[in-house]
Amino acid sequence: MDIDPENEKFYLEREQLTVDSDDEFQYEEVPVDEDFVAPDLEEDLDLAVRTIRDSKDDELATARKEVTHKAQVTKHPEVVDDFVRNFLVRMGMERTLDCFQTEWYELQQRGFLNEEDVGVVPDIYTRNQNLDSEIKFLKGEVEKYKDAALKAKDLYVKLRKERDYHRMHHKRVVQEKNKLITDIKRLKRHYAQYEPTLQQLKKKYEVAMKEKMLSKLERDRAMGQVTGLQSTLKSMESFKGGSAKLVAQPSMTASSTRICQQGGVPLDADGRGPTQRSLKLERESMDVQELPKDYKRHPNDSEFPKDKGVNPYIGIAKVPSGHLARSGGFRLSNTFQAHSHPVSGLALHPRKQILATSSDDTTWKMWAVPGGDIIMTGEGHTDWVSECDFHPSGTKLATSSGDTTVKIWDFSKAECVHTFTDHTHPVWCVNWHSCGDFLASCSMDNTAKVWDLNSVRCRYTLRGHTDSVNSIEFLPFSNTLLTCSADKTLSLWDARQGLCAQTFYGHMHSVNFATFNLKGDTVASCDSYGTVKLWDVRQGAPMVSVDCGPHPANRVAFDPAGQVLAVASNDSTIKMYEIANGRISSLVGHEDAVQCLIFDRTGEYMVSGGSDCTIRIWS
Repeated sequence: MDIDPENEKFYLEREQLTVDSDDEFQYEEVPVDEDFVAPDLEEDLDLAVRTIRDSKDDELATARKEVTHKAQVTKHPEVVDDFVRNFLVRMGMERTLDCFQTEWYELQQRGFLNEEDVGVVPDIYTRNQNLDSEIKFLKGEVEKYKDAALKAKDLYVKLRKERDYHRMHHKRVVQEKNKLITDIKRLKRHYAQYEPTLQQLKKKYEVAMKEKMLSKLERDRAMGQVTGLQSTLKSMESFKGGSAKLVAQPSMTASSTRICQQGGVPLDADGRGPTQRSLKLERESMDVQELPKDYKRHPNDSEFPKDKGVNPYIGIAKVPSGHLARSGGFRLSNTFQAHSHPVSGLALHPRKQILATSSDDTTWKMWAVPGGDIIMTGEGHTDWVSECDFHPSGTKLATSSGDTTVKIWDFSKAECVHTFTDHTHPVWCVNWHSCGDFLASCSMDNTAKVWDLNSVRCRYTLRGHTDSVNSIEFLPFSNTLLTCSADKTLSLWDARQGLCAQTFYGHMHSVNFATFNLKGDTVASCDSYGTVKLWDVRQGAPMVSVDCGPHPANRVAFDPAGQVLAVASNDSTIKMYEIANGRISSLVGHEDAVQCLIFDRTGEYMVSGGSDCTIRIWS
């Protein structure tokens, strides 16, 4: 059998191998004579050395016998017919191999084959065959390495993408960390502002407790004096005596007691005064007679104006928006510190360049804009002031507060002329009717109210929302009211009847604010997750939903042209949403959450207020 080491192929060849075996050898037993002793045996050094050498030679001979001799294969050159056979076997040509062997043996038997024809194959053929095999083997290795290289390339691209992803994730985490650090600093500053208020409240509490104790002492002293006077009176009466006087005195005392109880007005036998008697007679007469159609239970009640649907400011809507007319839109033009606490509400004077602001510091202020000079400060609320609104004539201001009241301030008298106290929870918003005789307010007590300024009473209470009512607004020159609530709905109300006309559903979170555009055909609303929706008033369905989150959207306002919607966001920016193309841009300037914003009537500038206690004017 020949072996080609380069191609690792085997060629069969018959060989005879002779193997020596010890199994069939007949050994003769040699007897040992134990009594044999060498006569001339003497101890000698040379003899001992020879004995050791002989023993070593015996051991070497024994080791040689134990070694098995491997058979060696002699390599012979390959002959021509074997070369052809191996080629045909390798190619799988069995029928050709049978034909070849038949013809080859026939020619060999006939003696037609010459010696040079049946000799060994020249080395050049063998060498070419080996080179061909080596080339095929190398091509296979090249393909393997190419596949490995492509896999390594794909793995490299994948690892690079993962690296870029983790790098971007790391940058985002760093940005969020910096944002959180900034928010924490703002919260620390915000909480630091409460410390003086707490100290002031503590002092007020201590003063009130002292006054309470003094009042108790005064009351106890007065009671002691009354008791002493009564005992003195009894002793004097018992001293004087007299049955007539004793009979007359009780009647006089009872008479004086009734006069004191009624403020000096005598009572009749059943304990009623003249006013109560007249009211009783009036009720009895009214129960018998029919009420006339124009009868007013409160004669001073105002009449709601008729809905004409004409807005005198509608011509402004034809003027292009100031934000779109300028390259780059609105820009920050002025900033001034307005309050010591966050600014919660803004209102512009209907005819003058005057701005009113309300704040969590329990005050409201008036400023000249755009200069920022202070004109007036109003103090009277005992808790944060949530909103303010100018009377259509510009002579009064209405404010709402966390102390559950609504106050009316008259500039000509420089004082609060009336306070409405019917709400039972903090009041969020107020808004004047265009005629100036009615005021609407909404509260955390789940209701909204319509107040009559002539009869100074609540005309209607709007009930229907199941959670806090967060904003309220009259449609300009109309009797329609718009409210939004934490129950995720908006409602349209008829202020003349106090009835809900339509409800809008679609928000998934508490609705913070809602407003009309100048035409009155579109409503914009925003919720606590930053979602802003535009509603078609006629169809009662949402037109557009814009995600400005995840930070809450606190206020929305249309520009006079109705082309841009400004959104006050809790991330300290103002989002400017262009209604025509849906593009959103941000105005950056506030250092904390933006709480309120408002456009002037011409759309030339916009005013915003925030939790950083500043007012910023954009033009």
